Amino acid sequence: MDDDNSRTLCFKEFMKGLNDYGVLMEKEEALALFQIFDRDGSGQIDFDEFLITLRPPMSNARKEVILQAFKKLDKTGDGVITIEDLRGVYNVKHHPKYQNGEWTEEQIFRKFLDSFDSPDDKDGQVTKEEFINYYSGVSASIDSDVYFILMMKTSWKL
Repeated sequence: MDDDNSRTLCFKEFMKGLNDYGVLMEKEEALALFQIFDRDGSGQIDFDEFLITLRPPMSNARKEVILQAFKKLDKTGDGVITIEDLRGVYNVKHHPKYQNGEWTEEQIFRKFLDSFDSPDDKDGQVTKEEFINYYSGVSASIDSDVYFILMMKTSWKL
């Protein structure tokens, strides 16, 4: 749908894409749909907005296990995971880049946090919303609640 390769969709590209895929609707309906996808109101749909809008909602059981993992990592209980929180729960000693001296403990912690952090604001702090958003993306690719919960419990030793 991104005809100009801008990594965003303007309304014109969105309309053309809908037509290309056989989704026929009035311009007013398409505009209302476009506005649902355009979460930040910029007049453009970026890739993250597109994916987030298409994600199916998570069950309460999935949300609960994600919150359990977040609480385990948030040692200070302040609602944000930081490097200080990780020091008590994540051992870097077995990380290959730590073992070969390429990265420091601090760099490994930061890289770990960056994987959960918002792509537009890598500040070294992961909020509950960012953590849930990350796992919402993972959740979308796993059909079974039982498998998702097992994966989370095993990964985080819950």
